Amino acid sequence: MKSYEEIRGHKQDFEVSYRLYPPSEGGLQSPSQHMRCDFAYAEDNVEKSGIYMIHPEFLDQNGMPIPEGVPIPSRGLASMWVLVPEMREKVHIQKLQVGTKGYFMSGSRRLGEVQVTRLVDLLKNV
Repeated sequence: MKSYEEIRGHKQDFEVSYRLYPPSEGGLQSPSQHMRCDFAYAEDNVEKSGIYMIHPEFLDQNGMPIPEGVPIPSRGLASMWVLVPEMREKVHIQKLQVGTKGYFMSGSRRLGEVQVTRLVDLLKNV
């Protein structure tokens, strides 16, 4: 498995603590590494603002990417990768800070909640 850092050629934009919802709360039956979920800010109305192409890479207890095929814990840390570079400057640099809350999204469906724990290379990746 290649990490997003290897694929994209730079460090993650930011890191979050997360809680994935169980299926009874609208979450996925079997979340997996490199799942293609998107991101929404908690204060946004997604019907007006939309969602953002920011993908997670789930981390193990040592801060390393969890290998594909290994179950993803319901709570933990994830590196976050902004996939549309021009959106870093246009939107995310203004909105992201430690403590910012948001959601993992699949369309309009919330898959889990997140809180930014640290900015990594958000400002360098522009």
